[in-house]
Amino acid sequence: MKYDLLVIGSGPGGYVAAIRASQLGMKVGVIERSELGGVCLNWGCIPTKSLLKSAQVFEYLNHAADYGVTIEGNAKADFGAMVSRSRGVADGMSKGIQFLFKKNKIETIQGTGKLTKDRKVEVTKEDGKTEVFEASHILLATGARSRQLPNLPQDGEKIIGYRKALTLEKQPESMVVVGSGAIGSEFAYFYSAIGTKVTLVEYLDNIVPLEDDEISKQLARSFKKAGIDVRISSEVTSVDTSGKKVKVTVKDKKGKEEIIEAEIVLSAVGITPNIEGLGLEEAGVAVENGRVKVDAFYRTSVEGVYAIGDIVPGQALAHVASAEGIICVEKIAGHHPEPLNYNNIPGCTYTNPEVASVGYTEKAAKEAGYELKIGKFPFSASGKASAAGHKDGFVKLIFDAKYGELLGAHLIGANVTEMIAELVTARKLETTGQELIKAVHPHPTMSEAIMEAAAAAYGEVIHI
Repeated sequence: MKYDLLVIGSGPGGYVAAIRASQLGMKVGVIERSELGGVCLNWGCIPTKSLLKSAQVFEYLNHAADYGVTIEGNAKADFGAMVSRSRGVADGMSKGIQFLFKKNKIETIQGTGKLTKDRKVEVTKEDGKTEVFEASHILLATGARSRQLPNLPQDGEKIIGYRKALTLEKQPESMVVVGSGAIGSEFAYFYSAIGTKVTLVEYLDNIVPLEDDEISKQLARSFKKAGIDVRISSEVTSVDTSGKKVKVTVKDKKGKEEIIEAEIVLSAVGITPNIEGLGLEEAGVAVENGRVKVDAFYRTSVEGVYAIGDIVPGQALAHVASAEGIICVEKIAGHHPEPLNYNNIPGCTYTNPEVASVGYTEKAAKEAGYELKIGKFPFSASGKASAAGHKDGFVKLIFDAKYGELLGAHLIGANVTEMIAELVTARKLETTGQELIKAVHPHPTMSEAIMEAAAAAYGEVIHI
């Protein structure tokens, strides 16, 4: 059987590309070796948010008295039930992808796909049998997995990756989380919130190191206030798993070493693209720095072969993969999509408080040569934040002083991952600071802080 498009991988890049291609009239097949929806839906974005919501509810119950609510007895975190709920949410979403594929007449081919020399796709089924498929266009969307460090080998028991962290059989009393990007910080918050003693170790000078320095410092303060032991400018030099607990040797920037004991070590030091076994070399697909080399429309060095998501350069985020997939198949279909602007991609970290950002950090904007106007508005001055009991955090907006262009936006606080889209849209439409100030925001809302931060940059702020 010959397809117009064959997609290898059904994560948020692959399945979105497949559906859009079907909408554009293509006959589409998707090759998947595991669950539909990929890592994001089954082992990443969705199940982690389920766990984080459970932690948030638990925190609310523990602070019910702050809201004038009396609860008799103590709230207890049922770790097993939290994990079970998380898996149920993920399973439901995976079934949703099955429905969407059926609705859009997309065929699912179960097995492991690889390119052949003559630009076909060989699929190895679970029973070891192989079948070869042909397509006019082949899209690689195989995602990534947890990165392994030589001095932190994951054994799945005492040293684990994010996937195992979602399905532990019992809640650990103590945990060392190595790496404070979105994955590490979210798990540090979750486990700490339900009562695990957590130490967070970051090699760089700030946690969530890709964020603006002020955001990173605020999150570190919030984490410490919540009881997380935050270690920045520190590295794990060795781990000893021979005893009942893991002994983790941590060295700070002054060279001082300390041994921290914990039940579990979670390695959250990034990801590794899944490009092995794809037949890239045999097919002649160029790879550079461990990722598939593509142009602005995700064409590889081999005609008719494309790649998107975590296996190509760019941010390894679900929404990036989805956007890339849509651009790729629209170009194949003869449309004229714009290339993706990778400097207008929102990043979100679902801790408490949440972190959301887009565009330049203050440091990056200065290095790019801009003269800046910067406005900040604290949630402590927000009526809605005070009423909700979420006064931690702030909004920081960075403008080009010459033209008023919004260069970057950095938010930390409750629900800011829902607020960042306004600023992504504003940057897409080349909105100026004055236009943000004059756009009437509803009162009382957290989003008013965006208007107020813009006003602060121009000396017009009212409420601070």
